[in-house]
Amino acid sequence: MYFDRKALSDETLIHIFRCLLWPRMIEEKMLVLLRQNKISKWFSGIGQEAIAVGATLAMDEEEWILPLHRNLGVFTTRGMPLHRLYAQWKGLPQGYSKGRERSFHFGSHAHHIFGMISHLGSQLSVADGIALADKLSHSGKATLVFTGEGGTSEGEFHEALNVASVWDLPVIFLIENNGYAISTPTTEQYRCERLSDRAVAYGMQGITIDGNNVLEVYHAVQQARQYCISTHKPVLIECLSFRIRGHEEASGTRYVPPELITAWKAKDPVDQYAHYLLQEKVLTAQDIQDIRTEFQQQIEQELQLAEAYHPSLPDIDSEVGDVYAPTPPLPLAISGKMREKKFIEAIHEALEQAMQEHPELILMGQDIAEYGGVFKVTEGLLAQFGKQRVRNTPLCESAIVGTALGLSVKGYKSVVEMQYADFVSCAFHQIVNNLAKIHYRWGHAADVVIRMPTGAGLSGGPFHSQSNEAWFFHVPGLKIVYPATPEDAKGLLIAAIEDPNPVLYFEHKALYRRVSGLVPEAYYAVPIGEARVVAEGEECTVVAYGAAVHWALDYAAAHPETDIEIIDLRSLLPLDMSTIERSVKKTGRVLVFHEDTLVGGIGAEISARITESCFSYLDAPVMRCASLDTPVPFAPHLEAQFLAKSRFESILQQLLAY
Repeated sequence: MYFDRKALSDETLIHIFRCLLWPRMIEEKMLVLLRQNKISKWFSGIGQEAIAVGATLAMDEEEWILPLHRNLGVFTTRGMPLHRLYAQWKGLPQGYSKGRERSFHFGSHAHHIFGMISHLGSQLSVADGIALADKLSHSGKATLVFTGEGGTSEGEFHEALNVASVWDLPVIFLIENNGYAISTPTTEQYRCERLSDRAVAYGMQGITIDGNNVLEVYHAVQQARQYCISTHKPVLIECLSFRIRGHEEASGTRYVPPELITAWKAKDPVDQYAHYLLQEKVLTAQDIQDIRTEFQQQIEQELQLAEAYHPSLPDIDSEVGDVYAPTPPLPLAISGKMREKKFIEAIHEALEQAMQEHPELILMGQDIAEYGGVFKVTEGLLAQFGKQRVRNTPLCESAIVGTALGLSVKGYKSVVEMQYADFVSCAFHQIVNNLAKIHYRWGHAADVVIRMPTGAGLSGGPFHSQSNEAWFFHVPGLKIVYPATPEDAKGLLIAAIEDPNPVLYFEHKALYRRVSGLVPEAYYAVPIGEARVVAEGEECTVVAYGAAVHWALDYAAAHPETDIEIIDLRSLLPLDMSTIERSVKKTGRVLVFHEDTLVGGIGAEISARITESCFSYLDAPVMRCASLDTPVPFAPHLEAQFLAKSRFESILQQLLAY
């Protein structure tokens, strides 16, 4: 193997060797401990250390790296102490994720490492967001993100590279092409000769290098970094290497031809680089042995430190308490001048005032800039705040949500507009796996709001009319709000933007221009998690949200002889059960009313909780009124039949007559 030192000093060459040998020796020790059942799982990076080490050394220490589960060299080169890494692998609270994550599924803000999740490719778009933040702040930094050859088959790979290229982001996309994705060989993953050939389709530079040559990796990433910073453009690097061991130790390598393993073992990056240093007389055999002896002693010392670590007793309050990041004080005062505004105008005003309040707030979405969004919610904001902060996006919902998370890593806030709530399915895994879990996993907030124009009533058909809030209601770590009035539309959106946790903000399209009300001119927040009684009554409680609140109010106005109490939930997650319980204990009857379909809807959870906590106060069974369990039809008469509104009176009368 040919090594080109260029202008590197002997001291630097030796430092690189130490960084290369250290993760190898740690892993050799961990494989022994794995066989002794002292750790439970291991993903081997033996034979691939040159990629992680060379690439990490080429980056500035304050530049973010997004590694994978075979990149021990990233963590060790960034100086993470072995005793804490070992605690992480043991699932101990002294690790980096309090025992909540395994192996390398964690991050560290102090070390500028972002923790991966098992859904390969998802970290690529997060890197876009970090790079966008660096570009906006003129920090002069690049971002490095790893993926495997298998990960390049994911849609997120295409989306992330496309966004990085369209937005001219300083990202280094590094592919570890190690031959197999578990047992699937590269011949069954792609048909191009080299994965770097794909770069030209995205308008970016792409190169293929020897991933076992630590100096070649170091120089290539260093050069790519300088290019990214100077041009604000991304680069794709394919590192050819091989996975000597199984995907994880239990899977083995029976599917790999033995001669292939033998051939790649001869290209071992540690052995090859050590041979080069001996040949160049940078180190002697005794020097190398001395370093090995030093590392062996250090490993034992670090593990001895870790021996003092023990599992803590499970604590429910701690576990539940870490699902959400703490919420700062909110601007709650809503006294002062008020103006009549339509629902859509209140949302627009919330965005405008939040942009003024937070210079680090970025808006992203399809057609939201010059066009003002398909519903014109963001109209005029481009002229006021500019294209850097009001950003049209390519049609790639998943990558944009990942980008929003990346912005959060650097202290930015973002509001992402889904053109229709229906399209959020394309970003589902980023929301439920990345955004929702990140604070629980390793203590990082996801300061992201996703606006969701939702609901039927406009003859939009099956793909522009769904009420899909229940998809996310089951996911710990998310917050969900659903305003019904202009005042709440503004206040809840501001609360969502102020909140460091991921918030899904559902805004009913049919309310945009049909509902008006007085809205305070000030910058104020309506606290998330607090329902509101919008009509007092004694006979029955109607629990509703969104358009169903207005349907219930319209019915009450048309039937003054029926004394119903109406609760507007406003927030769905967290759910304000206290307000519901107080009302149910007063009236003894309750109808849960929502536009979403019946089976598995949020009404089922509310009904169950009422039964558990208020059974002795009930004079009738808890009843639900929801839309038909069909897709949303297009024709107006079919849509009217589909909607829960058409059955509200009959179900309410049935409840009152029980």
